[in-house]
Formats: sequence, structure tokens, C-alpha cells
Amino acid sequence: MKELLIMLIMSATPIIEQRGSIPYGLLSTNIDPFVVFLVSYLGSLLPVPFILLLFNKIFDLLGRFKCFRGFYNFIQRKLDKNRGKFEKYEELALIIFIAIPLPTTGVWTGTAVASFLNLDKKKSFVCAAVGAFISAVVITIVFTLFPSMIKYLLIN
Repeated sequence: MKELLIMLIMSATPIIEQRGSIPYGLLSTNIDPFVVFLVSYLGSLLPVPFILLLFNKIFDLLGRFKCFRGFYNFIQRKLDKNRGKFEKYEELALIIFIAIPLPTTGVWTGTAVASFLNLDKKKSFVCAAVGAFISAVVITIVFTLFPSMIKYLLIN
């Protein structure tokens, strides 16, 4: 039970998300891979409604403080630069962005981008769920089929 809670918290945590919770569950516990997949997938979706509803408000609030203005402007420039690409393919772009299990991609970043671009919240939630599902499937398959190779790469 403790391991399930750890996986749930890990998968809901920015940066770690499923990229950390699924390998932890598969390589460090004796929990069934389907349960690891399910707990990590559901945990990764926990923050989505909060990000979609609150992220813009918090981000705008941070932009008012001088100490966060540099960060605020940096993010705003990045968004403005890529806005056209994202808006052209909205749902597909969001799904793919979330589905790719690499650093700086994932549920947190994808839903933050959707929030910044004021994409439809219901569609964004569905896209986050689909992208997270694809990501969880890919990570689970890789860590289930190739655990010894991955352990070797992580240790050496």
C-alpha cells in the first residue's frame, strides 16, 4: 500500500510524473505492471483540473512581482514564439506533447501550455488524458520488456 501511495504522489509531481513513478513501481517493487500503470496514469491526471483552472491566475500574479518578472517574460516569449504551431494543431499537438516521455514534456507542462493558450478546458483535459495514457503505455512497455538493460544503463 505504501508503494502505491509513493507512485501516486510521484506521478502527480512535476518533472517526475510517470517517467519516475512507473520505473520505480516496476523496478523497485513487486507490484503487478498493470497496477503500476493504472496508479501512475491516474496520479498523473490529478493535477490537470487545478492547472487548467488556476495556472494563468498564478502566473499573472507572479508577473506582477519584480523578482519573477524575468521568468515571466521568458515564458511569455517562448509561448508567443510557438503559439501559431500549437494553435494550428491544438488537440493533436497537445496529445503528442504530453505523450512524449522526455524531460520538459508531460502532463504538467502540456496542461500549463493549454492554459496559457486559453485552449478549451474540456478538450484540454481529454487531450491530457489521452497523451498521459500513451505515455504510460510506452513507459510501461519499455520498462517491462527491457528491465535488465535499463537497470544496467541506470547503474553504469
